[in-house]
Amino acid sequence: MLTEERHRIILDLLKEKGAIKIQEITELTEASESTIRRDLTQLEQEKFLKRVHGGASILQGKLKELTVSEKTSKNLHEKKAIARYAANLIEEGDCIFLDAGTTTLCMIEFLPEMDIVVVTNGLTHVDALLEKGIQTYIVGGSVKPTTKAMIGSGAVESIRKYRFDKTFLGTNGVHPQYGYTTPDPEEAQVKMTAIELSREAIVLADDSKFGEIAFSKIADLEKAIIITNGSENSSDSAYAEQTTVKVVTT
Repeated sequence: MLTEERHRIILDLLKEKGAIKIQEITELTEASESTIRRDLTQLEQEKFLKRVHGGASILQGKLKELTVSEKTSKNLHEKKAIARYAANLIEEGDCIFLDAGTTTLCMIEFLPEMDIVVVTNGLTHVDALLEKGIQTYIVGGSVKPTTKAMIGSGAVESIRKYRFDKTFLGTNGVHPQYGYTTPDPEEAQVKMTAIELSREAIVLADDSKFGEIAFSKIADLEKAIIITNGSENSSDSAYAEQTTVKVVTT
């Protein structure tokens, strides 16, 4: 079977199923496992798919964004482990920015009982922060319906009034070449500004975000450290060469 024909089969199967195993492809094409691995590597380099453990998955659309409720139910176990690790980085007297992501929302239950101040652009975060007795500031701006995030020029102007010891961010994509990305340019601008105003920036990203590229760039990898769960996706040396990657046990 010609290479082009194998690639067509792989992409058609991905379009149908969303994710496929190497074993499925070898059975369909009667090619060796090593040949299929080379095919997947080539197709990933050409940005047709993303390699995952034991196979491949379809890339998310550049503008695709799930709602808060949809995001909350995805990879919850991994998000909790990442959030717990991230919360342990906070120290007495820290002023922190907590982004409007679902993994940062998970952080709140693990925040230490100490004197800290939190600034957030996440409407979903406010009640949980207040219930913990944490001094909380919310930035202004317009409300994004899907993520319940405060965004836009008002949010950027509001956030510039503060300076942070640590910024904790979510992201839709983590890529060695294209950095941290998110579908919404206005939300990307808020995240970018928070990084610029912080002594330390920490991106919380489960392994499904690695290799993904969304529409709007937030920052290069070197601008923040990454906390993630361990997998074939996130263990690529291309990430570690550009920034610190903290892998947590899930």
